[in-house]
Amino acid sequence: MSGSVSSEQFLYTSVHDPLARPLFDGLEQEYDNRYADVRGRVGGSAREELQRYPAEAFASPVGAFVLLLRDGQAISGGAFMPHRDPHTAEFKRIWTLPGLRRQGIARRVLQELEEQAVRQGYRRVFLTTGFRQPEAVALYLGHGYRALFDLHADPETIAHLPFEKPLPLQQRGAVRRGSAEPCPASAPRGATPAGPLHGGHA
Repeated sequence: MSGSVSSEQFLYTSVHDPLARPLFDGLEQEYDNRYADVRGRVGGSAREELQRYPAEAFASPVGAFVLLLRDGQAISGGAFMPHRDPHTAEFKRIWTLPGLRRQGIARRVLQELEEQAVRQGYRRVFLTTGFRQPEAVALYLGHGYRALFDLHADPETIAHLPFEKPLPLQQRGAVRRGSAEPCPASAPRGATPAGPLHGGHA
């Protein structure tokens, strides 16, 4: 019996895209489950956190929002917005459906976001994760990120765990932020084929 081959692609779109709703709902539920007893320390509810920034912050030319689609359904995604340092992109909302973790999917989304940040002229990534997300910490450390906190300290004493990573120089021919024409991969609703799965965290 022959098995079917799943079709995968990265889709650059808006945070309001209905395809993203299941991911946001799952992220909200997981965030609330992990931090319900310490909500005052980590901010408001997950819904409040997700609505904290305007959609324009995650749109070209200054930001991006990407979904990884499998057979037309979103299985993972992530975004970036401009940091207060104009050369730095701040990554947000990197999340994979729970049943598909430990297949390297989050690592692929992270790499795609890094490549898009380079295409949009950024030189550095900054991000934070919560103190009850050890799998995210492992993902970032394993992908070349530097922890901006004491890795030997109790993470619950830090709450928000910051990381940074330098990006390679901008690719020749890529369009910088503010240019009249966006690069093809950053165009809204633009889809690019996803590469093969690799093993890894998340």
